[in-house]
Amino acid sequence: MMRGNSAATQGNSGMVRRYSGGYRVKNLAIRLPAQDFQYGALSFFVLSVVVAAGALVQLSAAPLPPPLVAAIAGAALVLAVVILLLPVWSVVVPMAALAATGLLLFPDADLSPLAIGVGAGLLLSPTLQMVEHWNKAVVLRLGRFRSVRGPGVHLLLPVAERVAQQVDTRIRATDFSAEKTLTSDTVPVHVDALTFWMIWDPKLAVLEVENFVDAVVLSAQTALRDAIGKSSLAELLSERERIGKQIQQLLDTKTNPWGITILSIEFTDIVIPQALEDAMSRRAQAERESQSRVILGGAEAEVARKYREAAQTYGGDEAALHLRAMNMVYEGLKSNNSSIMVLPSSALESMSLGGVMGAAALHKAGATAASTGAAAGADAAAGSDAAATDPIEGHSRAADAPSRGEPPVS
Repeated sequence: MMRGNSAATQGNSGMVRRYSGGYRVKNLAIRLPAQDFQYGALSFFVLSVVVAAGALVQLSAAPLPPPLVAAIAGAALVLAVVILLLPVWSVVVPMAALAATGLLLFPDADLSPLAIGVGAGLLLSPTLQMVEHWNKAVVLRLGRFRSVRGPGVHLLLPVAERVAQQVDTRIRATDFSAEKTLTSDTVPVHVDALTFWMIWDPKLAVLEVENFVDAVVLSAQTALRDAIGKSSLAELLSERERIGKQIQQLLDTKTNPWGITILSIEFTDIVIPQALEDAMSRRAQAERESQSRVILGGAEAEVARKYREAAQTYGGDEAALHLRAMNMVYEGLKSNNSSIMVLPSSALESMSLGGVMGAAALHKAGATAASTGAAAGADAAAGSDAAATDPIEGHSRAADAPSRGEPPVS
């Protein structure tokens, strides 16, 4: 469904369909004015040769001033440029007749050889046509199809034959679009697509359809809209290749009678409303979060199962359980780079680490007490020796001993 008023603009470069929403049809071939032949470098060469031959005959019959010859040659060149712009026999014939008549009626000189050369040159120069390697020329004679001519140089009969069109037989790529088209689930989308096609029969392409490029592009647009209307948004996004193949088969069936084959249809872009795009993004994010939670729950269940298996293994071997617990404590101290680690008392009791640590502490206290007693005995022995050596000093120390809290020395 098209919205807005349509309009068409015609200019020197051809016709382009334009709509209020922008240019709908892209890459349309440029429509040139009607032409019966191509007037190129080969045509200018033929004109130059024929006019030069007429000038040589004219100079041998009746010498002319060089400025006059140059003026006539310049006039012939101007007429050739006009034919280049309007390459139709209905322009060539009157111009050739007018040029020849003007030279024949030239006063004070007989220019009949030059007039014949100019007229014949203008009339014969379009008869040699050159076709490029990738083109095919469709030739009509007196309005009826005559032949399809391939690459090379070909001769046309003046006035009787014309080249209806030179058809490019190479593979072409044309882009088209479908704007504001509803899918089967009523979602408006804008789809840009690209079609690859080629002409395999130039005769049918020229004789069966007025403008085969317009026909292919507009048919592709119609088929694309039809395919969008029959597909949901999810199918349109996920099954582009299948939908493109369906459109290609439909178009190929339609264009085969025109001598055209559709090679492929490819989607280049699918634009959906921004609000719907945001909603789809949020939905996808929620689905990903849900999936991640399911995966995490499965991982936790697997870890719990492994723990249960490990518990069954350690349950029958208490020594292995203690070794594992000690290894865990060691690994924790090593990873934390610290000599302090908080553990529950039940863990210490299960590993008998409390008894071991208590025995170590008792052994350390006993060693400390023994060293303290040895030091006190040494001091007492030293005091006795001093009293025996000096009775007076020994007596004073004995007298002062109660005041210091020491036992009296006997």
